[in-house]
Amino acid sequence: MTVSTIGALASSPLVRRHPANPIVKPEDVPYGPAMVFNAGVTKYEGKYVMVFRNDYGNAALGTIEPHSTTNLGLAYSDDGVTWEVQPAPCWSWHDEEVTRVYDPRLTVVDGRCHLCFAVDTKHGVRGGIAVTDDFSRFDVLSLSVPDNRNMVLFPERVGGKYVRLERPFPVYSRGGVDRFDMWLSDSPDLRYWGGSRLVMGVEHVPFANDKIGPGAPPVKTDKGWLTTFHAVDIDPSRGKNGWEPAWRKRYSAGIMLLDLDDPGKIVGMSRAPLLAPEAPYETDGGFRNDVIFPGGMILEDSGEVKIYYGAADTVECLATADVNDLIRLCLEGEERGAGA
Repeated sequence: MTVSTIGALASSPLVRRHPANPIVKPEDVPYGPAMVFNAGVTKYEGKYVMVFRNDYGNAALGTIEPHSTTNLGLAYSDDGVTWEVQPAPCWSWHDEEVTRVYDPRLTVVDGRCHLCFAVDTKHGVRGGIAVTDDFSRFDVLSLSVPDNRNMVLFPERVGGKYVRLERPFPVYSRGGVDRFDMWLSDSPDLRYWGGSRLVMGVEHVPFANDKIGPGAPPVKTDKGWLTTFHAVDIDPSRGKNGWEPAWRKRYSAGIMLLDLDDPGKIVGMSRAPLLAPEAPYETDGGFRNDVIFPGGMILEDSGEVKIYYGAADTVECLATADVNDLIRLCLEGEERGAGA
């Protein structure tokens, strides 16, 4: 299938990269990963908590170790900017069926911290939900069938049900190519999921031509559920662009509002990226360059929104914005961006 290329993208002027970026990088982690990224972040029991993905390898040689070495790390913060990384990984999963656990997302639901995650298995990629009270033990509540991942939980029940966004990836039924969309499912108990329906397709996002999916867990505002998403475009001309022989994709972050009572309904969406790869730590020297992947979003009492994102699949970063600016951006459907 021939795909039209997207062209230049720019971040919204309403969002600001933090001057301390990258806020967590491999050299900050005492047990030596080569990449630290795609973290889940939340506030829990008076602290900011980050659970991040560790991948191992040799940055100088551009080599990575087997997937079975991937694990999750843990850090705490008093201000959401400066992080105290714990001395050992908090979760590793590798057995006869599961190869690795990765890409955590954190949501506090009913007073307990829940972690959405992906696992690679011998029979496909599965998405799961676990609960933890101390980040030393993770009790798995549910695992999807293959192939599904990028799950994020809403922080409260809607219409009496738990709700999650997710990104199935049906290669066979979509002609053997990437063409992955964002879906919503609900559950009475966080274990059994159904009621699945499409929320948004790739064709609805002007800055994507490959796939889209959830980003950080949504935050509640009076205008709707404020929700980030990842949007991917592919361009064959990009070449190597990282450690691998070729990396032709670009990941950007989008922003939208979902209806408070019917979160499968989009109230508004910016038609241009919220964040596009521009900073050096997003575009150069990483495992996969030109990647921004939002995984955490915190709405402060002041109205500031902290957006945590993985950059170049190598470091973890922070951007900030005002919640009212983001809501307006969604409702106005800003056109600036693609081809600008």
